[in-house]
Amino acid sequence: MQRIGLTGGIAAGKSVAARRFAELGAVVVDSDVLAREALAPGSVGLDAVVEEFGAEVLDDQGALDRAALGRRVFADDEARRRLEAIVHPVVRRLSAEREAAAAAADPAAVVVHDIPLLVETGQADTFHVVVVVHAPALLRVERLVRLRGMARDDAEARVAAQADDETRLAAADVVLDGTGSEAELRTQVDDLWARLSVERADEADAFRPA
Repeated sequence: MQRIGLTGGIAAGKSVAARRFAELGAVVVDSDVLAREALAPGSVGLDAVVEEFGAEVLDDQGALDRAALGRRVFADDEARRRLEAIVHPVVRRLSAEREAAAAAADPAAVVVHDIPLLVETGQADTFHVVVVVHAPALLRVERLVRLRGMARDDAEARVAAQADDETRLAAADVVLDGTGSEAELRTQVDDLWARLSVERADEADAFRPA
């Protein structure tokens, strides 16, 4: 099994890359999806968040109001750390379960862990390859405002809450350029997949009996 860590700043294009990896045959474990599962209605995680931050982070149906919670934690580093202490252990457990299931189904599986905070949470050394989708912080702020309708202050807070570009790039084994079109980014993923496929084939030959 080959384990790939995929990360990138918010609005850099990481989701485009993850979708292309899935189309090419990888098993993609999306930490954002697992975080939503960890805070689903009725979950222990959501109960812990309400206890920590109050009922105002819930919507009228009793589900998590992500916008309200985001306004709290992205403007307050200590609040964000308290939230991460609740969510991250659950996400890591769920991620390990997904990876184990993929390996059981196919010992030669390629598992891509899509983790926005891969660098921030100190996981860079746990993967065979760390892939960073990079776009400068200013461009990412502009995308959040223009494409997602986010207020500029909120967009800047989201970007500032993550690792800076230099720190993220320093952890990368492979950097994909997220400044262009989606088609251009998908082509870069295709090229990387081809290189990794050759590496996997070479490793398999090396362990094959003579």
